[in-house]
Amino acid sequence: MYCENWRNALVVILCLSLSGLSQPVEAASGFVSTDDYLALEDRQVIVERVQSSLLQERVSAQLAVLGVDPELARERVAVLPDSDLIAMDQRLQDMPAGAGVLELVLVVFVVMLILDLTGVTDLFPTIGPGNIR
Repeated sequence: MYCENWRNALVVILCLSLSGLSQPVEAASGFVSTDDYLALEDRQVIVERVQSSLLQERVSAQLAVLGVDPELARERVAVLPDSDLIAMDQRLQDMPAGAGVLELVLVVFVVMLILDLTGVTDLFPTIGPGNIR
């Protein structure tokens, strides 16, 4: 008797859960304007340009001296806000070839410090939103 009630309850639960599968699912759709699409493409080009600058031997060596993993720095460049990314790219464009490597590293360091202070990352565990006095 107990087993029969358990089996009936299981059948009812199974029927109710499967009935939800027959509900139509709506797909979200929308228009992407040409300006939005071009902005996404431009951002990707800028990210790739800044990341390739971080791959240069002198920049990677300076990042290592500061204790920053160059690969981690490249990953963080990909998630920078547009304003910071454009500013970093502009500074790279303005620098003469081979000059300003230290400045680039300092800019990257300051951006990572800001991301750490705002709680986005935890690169520097001794500082952060919970440790500011």
